[in-house]
Amino acid sequence: MSCCENEFYFSQVKIDTEAPTFDLPAYDPIKDDEAHVSSEDMKGKWTVLFYYPADFTFVCPTELKDMAEAKSRFDELGVTVLAISTDTVFSHRAWVKHEGLMRNFPYLMLADHGLEVASTYNILDEKSGIAGRGTFIIDPNGICRGIEVTSGPLGRNSDELLRKIEALQFMAANPGTACPAKWAIGAKTLKPSIKIAWEVEAQLQ
Repeated sequence: MSCCENEFYFSQVKIDTEAPTFDLPAYDPIKDDEAHVSSEDMKGKWTVLFYYPADFTFVCPTELKDMAEAKSRFDELGVTVLAISTDTVFSHRAWVKHEGLMRNFPYLMLADHGLEVASTYNILDEKSGIAGRGTFIIDPNGICRGIEVTSGPLGRNSDELLRKIEALQFMAANPGTACPAKWAIGAKTLKPSIKIAWEVEAQLQ
């Protein structure tokens, strides 16, 4: 393995470690103009990097419409959503202008046309040059706290993403706390300890 290959290997995204950095052009559908976004801009914020395979496809606009409809909830949680694919900013603009499901899309659309981010986030299909459906939750310290990659034909659900973010934010505000399956705000949490290793049911009652 060469030095460069070794460096690339260690730059791959991993849970609970620093997320790979990015610096990309973007299309701003609100201003109908080009923009630029880097991971430095995201410092101090919760960020969702919402990677989808391509513009002018079938499942992707249904996912992005779902994310758009949930914008007020992401805003309440202080979360910045960044849509991203390997398309260009020109393709992003054309898609927004022509696809009805993309009408009034509110998020910046990053253009990873050089494939660097798809590579470091480990979702690139090198044969097609298209990325998979990857959702990455990055905390204000730049640490990747959530990774979800789904099969190409399977659309994602913003409600579940929001639930995960609420849980992650709760745990960040309450160190040492764990959120059990299906946890929602107001539900009981756990304090992991050897003393409850065989009494989890009792702890949740």
